[in-house]
Amino acid sequence: MPVDARAEDLMRELAPKVLGALVRRYGHFDVCEDAVQLALLAAVKQWPADGIPSNPHGWLHIVATRRLIDQLRTDSARRERENLVLASSPPDAFANGPADESSGGTIDDTLQLLFLCCHPALSPPTQLALTLRAVGGLTTAEIARAFFVPEATMAQRISRAKATIVASDSRFETPADDEYQGRLAVVVQVLYLMFNEGYTATGGTELMRPDLSNEAIRLIRVVSGLRPATGEVSGLLALMLLTDARRSARTAADGSLIPLAEQDRSLWDQASIAEGVEIITAALASTRLGPYQLQAAIAAVHDEAPSSMDTDWPQICALYELLERVAPNPMATLNHAVAVAMARGARAGLVMLEPLDDDPRIADHHRLPAVRAHLLELAGDIDGARMNYRLAARRTLSLPERRHLELRAARLT
Repeated sequence: MPVDARAEDLMRELAPKVLGALVRRYGHFDVCEDAVQLALLAAVKQWPADGIPSNPHGWLHIVATRRLIDQLRTDSARRERENLVLASSPPDAFANGPADESSGGTIDDTLQLLFLCCHPALSPPTQLALTLRAVGGLTTAEIARAFFVPEATMAQRISRAKATIVASDSRFETPADDEYQGRLAVVVQVLYLMFNEGYTATGGTELMRPDLSNEAIRLIRVVSGLRPATGEVSGLLALMLLTDARRSARTAADGSLIPLAEQDRSLWDQASIAEGVEIITAALASTRLGPYQLQAAIAAVHDEAPSSMDTDWPQICALYELLERVAPNPMATLNHAVAVAMARGARAGLVMLEPLDDDPRIADHHRLPAVRAHLLELAGDIDGARMNYRLAARRTLSLPERRHLELRAARLT
């Protein structure tokens, strides 16, 4: 019997919380992660038959703890754990909530876990990969696609990262002041990638994974409250709110993708837009300019426009020019080309795409031919547009995006 969508969402949401609680109490990051995975497998087998427990968090926590203690016993380590009452308690013992295992300390367990994964002994790319796996719940294949590397390469990177964490004997706590800022930069980047994967999934049958985007927003709010918020923390919170505000308008009743220009803007979440605009306005006026603030400012211009045609495209072009100077990357160039096409004509945007054909970071990504197809269509090159839509459809692993691109190509035949 398959796991229903609600159960699957619960597992994704609760897994990092359970992992964080186990690591906080027992250490052994790698063994704890294995135990949580075994608990999730048990849930996949049992929940469809017995129903979702009244307290799924407590159920997963106690089952993971049992698996952990079994594994520690097998390894002849920490034998004192065998006498824990917790190990012999039935899952239903937690029907009214887990004993203070899910939230101890002054900071959210999931966020503690995230800071642990961003250990300075790891390289920044490895920090990102490990935290997306442990906190974001992304599969190794999804993370590999986000990093544009083979899945086997990413699996090795994550395995080495866990071994490094174990060898470092790191404590499960908020970093000291001298480490905090360095780890914070990686934490913010991880939450950015987690939100992006939730807002537009890189693969699968659904366009969005709201569990990921919601958790990223929740965690960036927690980060914002830990210390005086930096401009980039505020910028990322604003960016997430302004982007997520469009969620309900992004898909039709059948789940098909609706591009920004065609969305019903009356469906956008005006409260999130107002909050995001307020946050980014304050950040831009008081802190040093950074890439998340600039992206939030771009999102604000989009969200405040009554329609695509009424969007202040010259202002968006100017903001992208700043973004490419502050943090140059091929995705920024790709989006900049669309803005230039809207402000100065499709041919001007197409010229900006040409250097990206030789950029290994994006040359094989589906978004490059997708954007080129759109601009060629605007320029009247129907054959070129159709060919690029089809190329983009072959490259994407997202079923909603593939269908959208195939429909665009079919419309031009």
